[in-house]
Amino acid sequence: MANKWDALMVEALNEAARSGSDVPVGALLVNGAGEIVARGHNEREATKDASAHAEIVAIRAAGAAAADWRLEDLTLIVTLEPCVMCAGAIVAARIPRVVFGAWDEPVGAAGSRYDILRDQRLGTPVEVIPGIMADECAAQLRQFFESRRTSGSK
Repeated sequence: MANKWDALMVEALNEAARSGSDVPVGALLVNGAGEIVARGHNEREATKDASAHAEIVAIRAAGAAAADWRLEDLTLIVTLEPCVMCAGAIVAARIPRVVFGAWDEPVGAAGSRYDILRDQRLGTPVEVIPGIMADECAAQLRQFFESRRTSGSK
């Protein structure tokens, strides 16, 4: 049975596919009506910018569109659990809810390795909805890394 986040996660997976030679991670920011107001995918390789994670790209786009850094009325949908950097940006932008697909056990900061998003010492905890289409999100990442290993790419 599909839940209300599945269609948006499909969109995030499509966005992740646009990452080119970068790790395929896609992010969307949606309003209360479920309308996409910003998109992002990993752009570190294309921009040579270590901070160009999908979440950061989407947060920057949403802030520019709203002419405000406070994104208090939006939900972030992302294919992979946010890292510490992205979790910090999410908290700073005051995004109240994060929905993600695959867990990132080595460096995730939304409940696996760290739990930055729900750390009350940083302000209002972020609602975290994990594991949406987790198998599909993990498969996209696994496919990318398998193809890199077989091609000898870095």
